[in-house]
Amino acid sequence: MTILAERLVPDEMWELFRRVVPPTELIRPQGGGRRRASDREVLTAIVFVATSGCSWRQLPPVFGPAWPTVYRRFAQWSKARVWARLHRVILDELGARGELDWSRCAIDSVSVRALKGGI
Repeated sequence: MTILAERLVPDEMWELFRRVVPPTELIRPQGGGRRRASDREVLTAIVFVATSGCSWRQLPPVFGPAWPTVYRRFAQWSKARVWARLHRVILDELGARGELDWSRCAIDSVSVRALKGGI
């Protein structure tokens, strides 16, 4: 694994991600084809796109899988609510370690329903 991949998706984050990613079918029913890009390669590319601000099409080839593969997996994982489950797992892990500081949280009106017209 490259230094860039280790920085974007450290081993500890990868272990948390493995808890929430849905299992995949590794054997293609029709046979043949290219090898499936690893989930870790794809996750690293997704983190790069999310943190760099580049578009999917601008994804550098250094990450391995092509941008359509990365985007397709991102869409599949989004539909499967992987990101929400990962967020919860990370919060649970940090909470168990006592590393959450809830004195610095923010709630906005989009997150909390205003009953009776917000009165």
